[in-house]
Amino acid sequence: MNKVPMTVRGAELLREELKRLKSQERPAVIKAIAEARAHGDLKENAEYHAAKEQQGFIEGRIKEIEAKLSNIQVIDVTTIDAKGKIVFGSTVELLDEETGKEMVYKIVGEDVADIKTGMISFTSPIARALIGRNRGDAVTFSAPGGEKNFEVIEVRYE
Repeated sequence: MNKVPMTVRGAELLREELKRLKSQERPAVIKAIAEARAHGDLKENAEYHAAKEQQGFIEGRIKEIEAKLSNIQVIDVTTIDAKGKIVFGSTVELLDEETGKEMVYKIVGEDVADIKTGMISFTSPIARALIGRNRGDAVTFSAPGGEKNFEVIEVRYE
């Protein structure tokens, strides 16, 4: 299986979630199952079935995170000499040439991408159009609303 790129922060977030699931949520659901069992008949015990379902979700997420962590390649953009180019992990300030609006995006892995906070996946159309570009470059890409034109104002490695 190919290694999946991930920022240092993205890897930290996954490790923190895994730790929380194993140390807090898993023991809590095990306790809830034990308490529900103590109530007797399991066939009509809604608390028991809900706790078992929650346990399934938790165990599934633990396996998913462990699999991801075993296949990641952590990229620390602060240690890379990208010579001003936009690369995975870089923060990019853009100017929308149509509206004049400035925006800032950080190119990250799929697991931590969140457009509302300016974190875009390296697989997104805008990130694919930006990677390899430099400050001052004009970038055009196809968005759901049509062609978008941006100018790269600044590239940071933070």
